[in-house]
Amino acid sequence: MIEESFKEFCENLELDNYSDMEKTVKDIAKKLNKHYYETDDTEEHMYIVGSVGRGTAIKNTSDLDILFDLPREVYNRINDNDGNGQSQLLQEVKNVLKEKYTNTDFKGDGQVVVINFSKYTIELVPGFKNNDNSFDYPDSNDGGKWRTTNPIPEITKCKKLKEETKDNFTNICHMIRTWKNKEGFKFKGLLIDTLSNKFLEDNPKYKNCNYSDYSNLIVDLFEFLKNQDKNQSFWFALGSNQKIYNDDGGKFVRKAEKTYDKLKDLDENTSNLNSVLRDIFGRNFPKSESIEENKKYISYSNTEQYIEEIYPLDILCNLSLNCIVTQDGFRPASLREMIENHIFLKKDKKLNFFIENESQIRQLGVNKILWKVKNEGEVAKQRNMIRGQIVETNLYTHNEHTDFNGNHYVEAYIIKNGVCIGKGKIDVPIKI
Repeated sequence: MIEESFKEFCENLELDNYSDMEKTVKDIAKKLNKHYYETDDTEEHMYIVGSVGRGTAIKNTSDLDILFDLPREVYNRINDNDGNGQSQLLQEVKNVLKEKYTNTDFKGDGQVVVINFSKYTIELVPGFKNNDNSFDYPDSNDGGKWRTTNPIPEITKCKKLKEETKDNFTNICHMIRTWKNKEGFKFKGLLIDTLSNKFLEDNPKYKNCNYSDYSNLIVDLFEFLKNQDKNQSFWFALGSNQKIYNDDGGKFVRKAEKTYDKLKDLDENTSNLNSVLRDIFGRNFPKSESIEENKKYISYSNTEQYIEEIYPLDILCNLSLNCIVTQDGFRPASLREMIENHIFLKKDKKLNFFIENESQIRQLGVNKILWKVKNEGEVAKQRNMIRGQIVETNLYTHNEHTDFNGNHYVEAYIIKNGVCIGKGKIDVPIKI
C-alpha cells in the first residue's frame, strides 16, 4: 500500500549521525570555553543552528552550522583594533581550534570558520549574544562589518511545529530536501522550512493527516511551490522574520512546475505510482513489488548506476553543464542553445561537455569529479548499450560523440569529503 511506502520513505530520511555531530560540537565547545571563559563546559555558550538545529536536516547532511557566544569584551577588543577586525576575529577563533585539531583543514574567511572533518563540514559562527537573544557576528568581506542573526526563534518554531503536526511538518521539510537533492540544485534550508510552514498554514487539513493522505499532500505541495513568485525579492523566515533573499531567481519554482506536471494526474491507484515517486524523490522511496517481479522481462543489461547508491547526497551548490557540438566543416554550436531552439543532434557530431561554473566549483575544495552517460530509447536497448555507469575522471570536461537515436543525457557530480554536494544534468536529444 502507498501509505506504507510513504511511512518507510519518511523513516529513511531521518538524520542518522546526530550523536556523532553532537560529540564533535561538545569537543569544540569545551576548547572554546576553556580559552574564552576558563571553564571545561561542553555545552555552555554553544548553539547548534541551521537545519540540524531546527530538526529538519535529513540523512547524509554534510554541513553542520554552529554558533558560539563569545564574551562581549572580545567584541570591544576587536572593535578597537585597526584594520579588518572581523577577519582578525575569524582567524583568532580558527587558531584556537587548530591547537586541538592539528591535522584538520581549516578556513577562516567570509562569515564563518570552516572545519572540514572527514564525514561532514562544520561552519562555526563566532557571535555575541544581544539582550533580545539575537547575535552579532563578523562579516570580513568588503573591509569588514557586523551583521545580526536570530536563529533561536526559528529553532523554537520548528520544534513546536513538529509536535503540533505529529511530524508532518518535519516530513514535508525532509521530502522537499530529498527532492532538491534528486533534482540537483541548491535550495536554502531555511527557505524550505519557511515554505513548509506556509504550506501547512494554507492547507490546514494536512497538519494532522496520516500517511494515507500523502499522495494528495505531495500534489498540493508541489502546486503550492510552483505558484510561488519566482521574482519575489525575499521571504520572511519562520519564527524570526529574518529576510531570506531570493538570489537565484526562484529556481525552485521552475523545478516544482516540472514535478507538478508529473504528479497532477496521479492518485494512489496509479499502477506505476512508486516508480514515478522514485523518479521524483530518488531511491530512498521504496520500490513496488511489481517492479521486482518485472525484472525478468528486461531484455538488455541494465548497467545504470545511481550516485545516491555510491555517495550520500547533500546538494549545496548548483552545477551547470553545457556542451560544444562540433563536426568537420561546420561551425561549433552550443548544445543548450540547440535544445532551446528544438534542434536535434545528427550523427557523427563531436560532443565536448564541460562544467560551466568551474571557477566557482574549484573554490569549494572538491575532492572528486564523476561523469555519467545514459543512452535512452529502443535503439539503446536493442544494441544493449544503455551505459549509465558512473566514472571518476576528476576532469571538468568529458568528450563523447553522437551515434544513434534517443533522448540521452549526461550527468556530472562533484564530491567533497565523501559526499556528493553538486549534481548537473544536460539532455542529449539525437534524431538521425
